[in-house]
Amino acid sequence: MGQVFGCVQVDQSSVAIKEGFGKYNDVLDPGCHCVPWCFGSRVAGALSLRVKQLDVRCETKTKDNVFVTVVASIQYRVLAEKAVDAYYKLSNTSAQIQSYVFDVIRASVPRMELDATFEQKNDIAKAVEEELEKAMSAYGYEIVQTLIVDIEPDEHVKKAMNEINAAARLRVAANEKAEAEKILQIKRAEGDAESKYLAGLGVARQRQAIVDGLRDSVLAFSENVPGTTSKDIMDMVLMTQYFDTMKDIGASSKSNAVFIPHGPGAVNDVASQIRDGLLQGNATLS
Repeated sequence: MGQVFGCVQVDQSSVAIKEGFGKYNDVLDPGCHCVPWCFGSRVAGALSLRVKQLDVRCETKTKDNVFVTVVASIQYRVLAEKAVDAYYKLSNTSAQIQSYVFDVIRASVPRMELDATFEQKNDIAKAVEEELEKAMSAYGYEIVQTLIVDIEPDEHVKKAMNEINAAARLRVAANEKAEAEKILQIKRAEGDAESKYLAGLGVARQRQAIVDGLRDSVLAFSENVPGTTSKDIMDMVLMTQYFDTMKDIGASSKSNAVFIPHGPGAVNDVASQIRDGLLQGNATLS
């Protein structure tokens, strides 16, 4: 805004207050205006119509006795049609707004616990905005927006909250780890059982194949060598397997074996024991 030879320029988004001999005369809009100072006219001041922001930090206590610092951002502007009230009725806008913000926050937060304060910060902002609207409209100001931008608990409280959160997460992680180990053990046991089952099937099939082979050998030998009995053939087969076993044990230097009577005369005893076992098994099944 400038004044040269009684002409005044009012900038865009601003208004000027014109007085005549110290008394309010008019509100000057943006543009060039004639203000003859020689006739007692003058420009008393100017008001910006742009939106301004005021950040207010308010310390208070919650319902569960935790001290917090609430940071509120108040966006406000002068109403052009009420520029006279804004200029003449209020001298310190920032201090007036700050007082109302303190009053509302310190009346609202003590009724809430700390967690609820974070959850209901929009309600706090709305309460502050409603109170400011009622109070500041009489002075020619419009409250554009009210924001609660931060809630800062005491440092010791923040540290304790972080420790509680960390402990809870560690407990969840431990439970998940234990559950995973449980699943692994179950799967391992199921795999071991399945492996043993399949190994049993393999052993059973192996023994069945041995029995079938022995039966075929006995039948073929009986047909080709007349006068031989099944006992003679079995004794010979056992003798052959006995010598094969002794050969395998002797060929390996790291064999873990249990030695049984290994004289040739012991074959009859081994054959008798196997034969008696088979007969007892057949008698039990029948």
